Amino acid sequence: MESQQVTPGSIANPVKFGGQDYVALLDACVKSGSLFSDPTFTPDQSSIGMPTDPDPKKEIKWLRPKEIRANAVFVEDTTCTTDICQGQLGDCWLLAALSCLTMHSNLFVKVVPPNQSLTESYAGIFHFMFWQYGEWVEVVVDDRLPVREGRLLFSYSCTRNEYWSALVEKAYAKLIGSYGSLKGGNISEAMEDFTGGIAYSLPVSSRTPRVMWKALSAALSRGSLLSCFIQASNYREIGTVTAEGLVKGHAYAITDTDTVKKPDGEALLLRLRNPWGFVEYSGPWSDKSKDWDDVDAAEKKRIELKKSEDGEFWMNVEDFNRLFDTVELCSVNPEPIVDGDTPDSPAAPTSAWTLSSHKGSWVSGSTAGGSRSYRRECNPQFQLVLAEQDKEEEDDDEDEDEEMTPEEKMVAEKQKKKAKQCTVLVELLQKDRRKRNKINFLHIAFHIYRLQGLCLDQSFFSNQHPVGRSGKYQPLRAVWRKVRLDPGNYVILASTYRPNVPAEFFLRVYSKTGNNLGYGEGGMMMMMMKIISNRLMVLLLDDKLNAKEFMKLVNSG
Repeated sequence: MESQQVTPGSIANPVKFGGQDYVALLDACVKSGSLFSDPTFTPDQSSIGMPTDPDPKKEIKWLRPKEIRANAVFVEDTTCTTDICQGQLGDCWLLAALSCLTMHSNLFVKVVPPNQSLTESYAGIFHFMFWQYGEWVEVVVDDRLPVREGRLLFSYSCTRNEYWSALVEKAYAKLIGSYGSLKGGNISEAMEDFTGGIAYSLPVSSRTPRVMWKALSAALSRGSLLSCFIQASNYREIGTVTAEGLVKGHAYAITDTDTVKKPDGEALLLRLRNPWGFVEYSGPWSDKSKDWDDVDAAEKKRIELKKSEDGEFWMNVEDFNRLFDTVELCSVNPEPIVDGDTPDSPAAPTSAWTLSSHKGSWVSGSTAGGSRSYRRECNPQFQLVLAEQDKEEEDDDEDEDEEMTPEEKMVAEKQKKKAKQCTVLVELLQKDRRKRNKINFLHIAFHIYRLQGLCLDQSFFSNQHPVGRSGKYQPLRAVWRKVRLDPGNYVILASTYRPNVPAEFFLRVYSKTGNNLGYGEGGMMMMMMKIISNRLMVLLLDDKLNAKEFMKLVNSG
């Protein structure tokens, strides 16, 4: 536990963004009796990151909460989904993830550290934590917020006098570059930055309504963050409202699931929230639906039914499957992510995972080789050593072979093969592509090859097929895939689609039985020596190196 407390980049010892130390700054302000003014995120248009409105009536003023409302508080009572309403900024992806976060107090306190107040030890300074490419980063902000015509310009709370969500939004804007940098995005980005977990998409059509409901219920019970959206077919459709009151191309938070009893059976419901804080679903089981008339008052009280225009509503899973296209989930560990990109069953045992990671870069003319159409062998390469198969639970099905059908035997054989393999999850993230007030994601992908010898030149990558890959090149911040591999030596190749495009990336690899991740620069002698050194290191660690094995290792190329 002590080592975790001193590990740089951990929650207990986060990286200080911009070198600003919250405790030191707070103490200095309290001693001097002054309110903190952040010199690194100034109250002007550079922090807004969008063009100035020429209308003088729409001039932006930067005010502290108590200057906006005399009864301003950081948190009123408890935090909940209705604390977050979207203002005049297209960051529903961020606020939907933040709504999800409020449902999990153990995750929430990591992002929003406790004991912050607008009254006690108040000095106009606040701090928040975000995960950034393998590290937790502490971001300090002052509490001057952009206001137009007396109202917060961006995120606000339904109660109007609560300010924690507006300050989280400001801190994240500072981290990314400006408020303008938050316009448009994928929910998975914010989910990962709030948890350090792994976010993934699930097509709604891939599951029957009942199976979907069970999967989402299990994911929520494990502390996963969930959201969903309706795919807009073109740019003009984004923001349009359907006949059922749902917004296309817009992120909704999934905050709960429940089974409600009714006279003729039961209804499997999901609770969703529109980050706008208004514009609600109007179909069956919505706030004003007559479906609630037949539900017992105690049942409505149990699920805390609120018939108010707050952006939150219930709907049955059949309508959910019919109306929505995609669910975004973020798991705080790889365990619930199984084949088919679906959550595991709630009864699945939790096992330990080993994490290896590396920060790297694509350098024009050197390590930015591009896709197979260009110089794939020049891309950054990571040697992955998987020493042993997954440790499986005891098998208590020894006598089942006698009664198996041919189909069951085929399934059993597949299971036996899986039991002899290693479960590996690889995620590749491109870094800092929201800078300068715009999204500029490159098309990225990774490929995994079984290592055969030491000469990883152009012919190797031309003649060998990958044993695992992230899929087609996509302009997303992160791509990932979970694969099962035989124990052995592999190389992971991370690349952009087009060559000679400079960028930074972060690669993380989870495995159930431990892994050794080494790094080399393309198909060069440096890579060959790195592979040898990594193999030697694994053998030395296992105390298995002898003269015969050393010669075998050297001659294996």
